[in-house]
Amino acid sequence: VGAVLARNLLSAGFGGPIMPVHPRERAINGVYAYRDVASLPETPDLAVLVTPPPSIPGLVAELGQRGTRAAVIITAGFGEGGNEEGSRLRQATLDAARPHLLRIVGPNCLGVLVPGSGLNASFAHLAPQPGGVAFVTQSGALVTSVLDWAVPRGIGFSHLVSLGAMADVDFGDMLDYLASDGQTRAI
Repeated sequence: VGAVLARNLLSAGFGGPIMPVHPRERAINGVYAYRDVASLPETPDLAVLVTPPPSIPGLVAELGQRGTRAAVIITAGFGEGGNEEGSRLRQATLDAARPHLLRIVGPNCLGVLVPGSGLNASFAHLAPQPGGVAFVTQSGALVTSVLDWAVPRGIGFSHLVSLGAMADVDFGDMLDYLASDGQTRAI
């Protein structure tokens, strides 16, 4: 999943810096990788996390302290199916984000795609064209099904969002945001 996510992030045409973090790799797809969040040369606006569940609360706290405003947590294992340890990690992640007003999409999601901005923070197998339709769902499988249908037909999107477990950001939050987005004509 991490390799597909890195490929998507680095090949979608995003104009800002993309700063991979990996404790052992020196480069990800030819882009310098920082050893940890503290080593980043600037504060990311958005963090995309694909690390083991126990590492997520600490990473969210560290990113929030630096001023990061949002995170997409791809990783699963945060209480889905009633897992007690996962539920504890979910609450610890929310507690780490709250003092910094850091918003979280996920966990256990496919990610977020904003084609007009060149942002593909997902592990989707196809890249959509820019357009005026926003598609928001809980399910990553629905996002990939919609992409399978839309890409060959040339249908574009302003946003595709898989909300996953909705620990923080939910449908209401996305509807509020997209209703005022100038690139979105329909949701």
